[in-house]
Amino acid sequence: MDPMQYLAHISEDGQRIQTVREHLTGTAERAAAFGTAFGCGEQAYFAGLLHDIGKYSDAFQRRIRGGKKVDHATAGAQEMNRRRQTPAAFAIAGHHSGLPDGGGKSDTAAEPTLRGRMKKEIAPCGALQDEIDLPPDPPVPEQMKQTKLTRFGQAFYTRMLFSCLVDADYLDTEAFMNETPPLRGGGAGMEELLQKLKTRVAGWFPPKNELNARRCAILQACLDKGADAQRGLYSLTVPTGGGKTVSSLAFALSMAAARGMDRVIYVIPYTSIIEQNASVFSDFLGSENVLEHHSSVEYQVDESADPEAYRKALATENWDMPVVVTTAVQFFESLFANRSSRCRKLHSLANSVIIFDEAQNLPLPYLRPCTAAIAQLVQHYRAAAVLCTATQPALQDLFDDLAPGLSIQEICPDLSQQVLAFRRTTLQNLGEREEEEIGSALADTRQVLCVVNRRKTAQELYSALPREGSYCLTTLLCPAHRARLLAEIRQRLRDGLPCRVVSTSLIEAGVDVDFPVVYREMTGLDSILQAAGRCNREGKNPPEQSPVYIFRLKGQRIPEMIQTNVSATESVLQHFEDPASPEAIEAYFRFLRKLRGREAQDKEGIIEGFEHDMEGRVFPFAMAAERFQLIESPAVTVYLPREEGEALIARLREGGRSRSLFRKLGRYGVPVYPDHLKRLQAAGAVQQLDEEVWILTDLRCYDEHTGLTMDVETGAAIMI
Repeated sequence: MDPMQYLAHISEDGQRIQTVREHLTGTAERAAAFGTAFGCGEQAYFAGLLHDIGKYSDAFQRRIRGGKKVDHATAGAQEMNRRRQTPAAFAIAGHHSGLPDGGGKSDTAAEPTLRGRMKKEIAPCGALQDEIDLPPDPPVPEQMKQTKLTRFGQAFYTRMLFSCLVDADYLDTEAFMNETPPLRGGGAGMEELLQKLKTRVAGWFPPKNELNARRCAILQACLDKGADAQRGLYSLTVPTGGGKTVSSLAFALSMAAARGMDRVIYVIPYTSIIEQNASVFSDFLGSENVLEHHSSVEYQVDESADPEAYRKALATENWDMPVVVTTAVQFFESLFANRSSRCRKLHSLANSVIIFDEAQNLPLPYLRPCTAAIAQLVQHYRAAAVLCTATQPALQDLFDDLAPGLSIQEICPDLSQQVLAFRRTTLQNLGEREEEEIGSALADTRQVLCVVNRRKTAQELYSALPREGSYCLTTLLCPAHRARLLAEIRQRLRDGLPCRVVSTSLIEAGVDVDFPVVYREMTGLDSILQAAGRCNREGKNPPEQSPVYIFRLKGQRIPEMIQTNVSATESVLQHFEDPASPEAIEAYFRFLRKLRGREAQDKEGIIEGFEHDMEGRVFPFAMAAERFQLIESPAVTVYLPREEGEALIARLREGGRSRSLFRKLGRYGVPVYPDHLKRLQAAGAVQQLDEEVWILTDLRCYDEHTGLTMDVETGAAIMI
């Protein structure tokens, strides 16, 4: 090896080298290509060119030849800081360890903050000037000009620049190590995908009946609007049964094709809906064009075994696919993350159409930062966003506050008429009822669904029903058994057999069932309307013969987590004759947010933390990432040694801990809350393998029809 060469990487076999100059220029070119999508190609190129200049130090050259580990990121960050390129300084400082907090003025060189690292003494990089011809400092990008008074906007830009840099760095290194670029990218363009969709739906025209005529009218409106509309913020309010999934895809592909946009991204709150929608999209567009990315899906990592699955495994890193279907958790937590692995994909959001399905489920405790992030993408990163649901969450006032001038445009034509046309049920408020009275009503009805707020209530109501054709669906059942029972339920409904189901709200999350009668315990209006979507779903009966009964149970305390939702619902029921009207739904969401208050919509103070420092730290990237956690459950999972779960647990006992193993085991897992777990422990019914792994050892505590018992020893029940 030539001692005069400055090396960035050595191949695993030790036979090939990549020089620092090759790596810097390769990374810079890739980063510039990513940044061009939102007008920061020059900044991204400059960041790429300087990100690893620390590798020119003698200390790093000794390191790459077997010496001690050395910090090689701070040199580039300090150079950018001297040039007053603060976003690039953050990006370079964090391209291995993650975006740091900005810190405070008193930070010492020992602090991991950006201010601390600017005081750190580093080895000189004398060869930089000889090897790299640095261009002039890039101009201030338009985003920074427009957001110069908003630290949140500056932080958002920094994350997007960081994404360009880290993805380019990974890809350039990967290409060298593999000697040839791996199987990445590909897939059809937006125009080709639009044509695939049009070909597939062509047989729907002319429609055969009035209901299909309305569905086709919505679909055509989405195609036409997408072709003519500019990038912006939209709502697509489609009543249940109106064909929302395909229509939203039609709008997205039509706009993407017309505007030269790169991809379509679907953000969905529940994995059950993701699997359904991803299946529809793959059927319409070809599975090779659709990436399904969430915690329950795993792709083959062996390129020779399955090239398509291998390409998708790589695409989960940076969303380099035409259509991406993901969860709200994955999407928003990535937007507020600081780790390079989570942020790689962010630049792929630029110049994309982003659909937020079931938009009413945007998490209220993080609603302001989520809304602010959507606004940033639309206003400054050439994205279009669509809030898609049957129950719009009335967010215009939030956008007015966080992004003045950004207005929501409705896509669905004649919304009020569409709501009336697709109405399939009649809501009736029964007021308070005894639990026995509800149980008797369910037992006397041949086919009925009852949705309640507590798992314990579901088990109690189920116990009063006839055994034949009765079901209890809660998260106390493992997913494998819930899926089996749902298949039985659908078959009995199709065959006209008795079918009585008591469920928690899990059945409202996109589960395709059709009951002639539905009961719903008092809760938020959006959940009530979701439950109503399981009644007369196919429109076989007139609305007046398809009742959805709302009730409160006497002596039953409303769970604290939904008390404000119930208050908002009761207000709507008092003031609106038709609680399913768009006006009533808007009033519900406005009143709900008013009851919760402004602080409850950003409970961790994310926006305030960027605007006015978080615990004294300017630009608190690391601290905000730690605080922004959409799923905050105290539950642990208890795994069941039943069926396939028995062999999987045996692998756990042997020391297996792979992600693949836990994904498979998830089908035989039940979430258990602290008090419930304590009772199971006291009864000797569970065994703890390690801090996070619990096994059910007393199988008498689990029933395939009702799930894990809540009455352990004492008969007490956790109220969930």
